[in-house]
This record gives sequence, structure tokens and C-alpha cells, in this order.
Amino acid sequence: MAWLTLSLQLTWRALLAPTLAVDLLRVAWRFRHRHWYRRFPFLPLPATTYVRWRMYTAYGDEDAIPPADDVIAFARWVGRQP
Repeated sequence: MAWLTLSLQLTWRALLAPTLAVDLLRVAWRFRHRHWYRRFPFLPLPATTYVRWRMYTAYGDEDAIPPADDVIAFARWVGRQP
């Protein structure tokens, strides 16, 4: 349920700031599973093992849910990259 809450928070913030929406979409596209189009449900979702590894390296817990502000800060940083 917490991932859904995070998604809703990010969606709301993206609706308020269209440039943030672009940055969040860019991050989502970078995190997608390499062969997402070969697996059901055929959506560009990240691999579960990759997300768990990222949460472990960032927060020290594989089951951590990042705060919306951390995701937004990362998305803004990605958006500034060439």
C-alpha cells in the first residue's frame, strides 16, 4: 500500500509542476526492465530485484519506501543531466 501512496503523491506533485512530470517520466524510463515488452503485463516496470537493491543501497533496507521528496530530488537531479 505504501508504494501506491508514494505513486499518488508523486502524481499529485507532477500535476502541479509539469517540469517535474517530465523528470519523473525520465526516471521511470531509466528504471524500466530491459526486456519489459517480452513479459506480461507488457509495461515498462522496473525489475523487483533491482528496486530492492536500490532501496538497500540507499536506505539500508530492501523493503524501504523512499519519501516523495527523495524521489523528487533524484528526478530533478536526473533532469539536469545532459
